[in-house]
Order: sequence, then C-alpha cells, then structure tokens
Amino acid sequence: MGLNKKSVDDINAKGKRVLVRCDFNVPLKNGEITDETRIVAALPTINKLVSDGGKVILCSHLGKVKNGPNEGESLAPVAKRLSEKLGREVKFIADYNVTGADTTAAVEAMNEGDVILLQNTRFRGKEETKNGEEFSKELADLADLYVCDAFGSSHRAHASVEGVTKFITAKGGENAVGYLMQKEIDFLGNAVENPVRPFVAILGGAKVADKLNVINNLLEKCDTLIIGGGMAFTFLKAKGYEIGNSLVDDEKLDYCKEMMEKAEKLGKKLLLPIDTTIADGFPNPIDAEIAVEVVDADKIPAGKEGLDIGSKTAELFADAVKSAKTVVWNGPMGVFENPVLAKGTIAVAKALAETEATTIIGGGDSAAAVNQLGFADKMSHISTGGGASLEFLEGKELPGVVAADDK
Repeated sequence: MGLNKKSVDDINAKGKRVLVRCDFNVPLKNGEITDETRIVAALPTINKLVSDGGKVILCSHLGKVKNGPNEGESLAPVAKRLSEKLGREVKFIADYNVTGADTTAAVEAMNEGDVILLQNTRFRGKEETKNGEEFSKELADLADLYVCDAFGSSHRAHASVEGVTKFITAKGGENAVGYLMQKEIDFLGNAVENPVRPFVAILGGAKVADKLNVINNLLEKCDTLIIGGGMAFTFLKAKGYEIGNSLVDDEKLDYCKEMMEKAEKLGKKLLLPIDTTIADGFPNPIDAEIAVEVVDADKIPAGKEGLDIGSKTAELFADAVKSAKTVVWNGPMGVFENPVLAKGTIAVAKALAETEATTIIGGGDSAAAVNQLGFADKMSHISTGGGASLEFLEGKELPGVVAADDK
C-alpha cells in the first residue's frame, strides 16, 4: 500500500474552498454529545486550514440513518460544539439534500477562514451506494481542494470518502490527508509494513471469523502473535482441549490448525492462553457480580465457560511484550466490561503502558478498554477506526487512503 500521501502541509489552501471529510460520528443522548473525542481529534486539521486562509467546508456522516433523514441524527449539535472548540462560528447548513441551493449559496458567501458544516452525508441516501456519482460530483463542485481526515470511514468507498476525489482531480484540484489520517498511516501502516523488531501482535475479541485475514497477514509480519479473548477457545479446541461451554467457531477449527502449522513453519511464536478464568455462564447484565475460578486451559470442566485469560497467561503475555519494540493490540482478553473479568485485559494494558516499545491500539473495543481503564495516555497511538484499522492490519488497501494524491 502506498503510504506516502500528500498531507495538509503539502497544499496551499489560501483563498481556496477546501472540503474536509471528518469523522463526527459522535454518540448523542437527547441531542447532547456524550463523547467529544472525535471532534477534538479533528481540530488540528481544521485550525491549520483556517490559519492558512482556506474556506473550510466540513462534512461527515452520523449514525446509520436507516429510515431517512431525522433530526435525531442531524449534525447541528456538532456545529455548536465545534464553534465553542474553535472559538469561531461554524455555520451549519441544515439542508437534508446536503448539497442543495442553501449550501451552494453559503459556500459562495464564504470569506477566508470561514467554516461551515454540511448536514449528515447519509441523509442524502446515495452516500453508501454504487450510484453515488451524482452526489460525489456535487460535493466536488463545492470545493477546489479535498482533505480526508476520517480514518474511521476510510475503508468504505463512499461518495464523500472516495467518489469525490475523482471529480476534484478532474478539475485540477488536489486530494490530501489530514493530520489524523496521517497519524494513522504513520503508526498503523508502518507498524505492519516496516515495524521495528521484535514486533508483537496481540489479538483478542470474540470471533475468529472477524479476524481470519488479520491472523494470516500478521503471522507473516510479526515475530510473536498472541491470541486471547473469546477467539482463543477455537484455537484451544483445535489443539484437542476440552473447552466446556466456551465460545467456539466449529467451522474454523481447520483454519486454526492451519494457522498453528503456519506459525511453526515460519518460525513465529504463537501464544495461546495456558489458564482460563471460568464461570457457570455469561454475566447478565454484563457487569453483574459473578463467581469465577481459574483453571488450566486444558482442564475447563463441561458446563463451564471461559470468560477471561487466567493469571499465568496474563504473565506469559506480559513477558512477551517486555522485549518488544513494536506492539499492535486489537481486541480485549475477556469480558472487560465486567470488573471481575477485566483482569486479563488490564494486565495486557498495563504491560503495554510499562514497555518502551511503540504501542498501537487498533480501535474498537481495545480502544474503549484502554480509555476506560485509564491507560490511554501511556499508549503511542490509539486508532480512531475499528473496522478501518482491522482492514489495515489485514494488509488491505483502504479506499480513503488510496484516493489521496501521492507526494
């Protein structure tokens, strides 16, 4: 994957209309933003373009928008919060068509340093479809330059992520990445393409199926691959262990055997749990008090369910991290939302916090876990994209990255 992309530092925005695709897919409760992480993450790119004298047009999706446009998924609250954060008015265009007459008029009236925010791109209804050409062109008509700073959406070939770039190029404009995208490319891209070794990858989470290609790709790239979380039990069963009522994907047993053979053939370490925290069943509700015991990984009794790695495994995994120079972690070690079953995930997070290595958290649940457990400031990089970071780790080309101009 070509990772040497034009960034906002390589374009001249003065007097130009710059369309910036942000990731403002923030959680809302009764119209109030409950977590502003994504808004804060977008500020450096916006501030740079404003200070360069650009006319900054922001766009983003919010939510899934299943039943057409609705005020509950409007970006109006984002415009309000952005105005406060930037210390300048961010004019919101409430046009459900996104690129209609109101938008065109607002863009025409812009001065250098002005910022406007368009309505939720998914209100248009063509954002995610193959026939989004018309929408892509209308977005490009609003601007001279395009900047993608929405890594969380960069794995989707949507109108506002990839489609728009073709029309910007056709009119002689430039397509660049923002600071947030650049950081993701620098950390995630380089970790996989040319890591400082030893390179340790840690995969967790529930399902093997979600990580098939990631396991395969990382085995070729890393020196040690650690597998924990619910997906580990399919590997343990493939080794012939009794796993009781633990989560298992019987259709993937042969795949797990293949991966263990592949690791051996390539001379890579593949570490699996050696002990497991078990209970009678999954906690309900998820944070309910629960009685647990720790048993060896090959001695899970019938009727019991493994819900976290055990203390010996936590030590084994932590030791593997100590000598690493690069660590990528995607997926928790157990049901981290439950205090009793968070110990394995905490142990891994702590090991990463204490190492001198470059530590990269691959979005999704692992990002939630390190944030929740208070280790976020100790990590080199926490990815903003769950699905996108997984696809990066699979070695896939991301449409939003590929579409940016090479330097």
